[in-house]
Amino acid sequence: MLKTPELAMPRSRTVTTVCNGRRKVWTNYEEAKSYFLEFMMSADGEEHDRAECIYIQLIHGLEECSDEDE
Repeated sequence: MLKTPELAMPRSRTVTTVCNGRRKVWTNYEEAKSYFLEFMMSADGEEHDRAECIYIQLIHGLEECSDEDE
């Protein structure tokens, strides 16, 4: 058993996103969230859905976010 609970340990602030087939590694988690929120708000149709999918995954703290169905 760990002395420090897993949730209390600092998580990596890097995140990888895959949007429309393009992979990008972000060194700042908050910057990635901000980018996809702005992208989602300014896009329509399929692009909006892609950005929304990634943004929701970022909100949940995933370290790899993708708009692809797995």
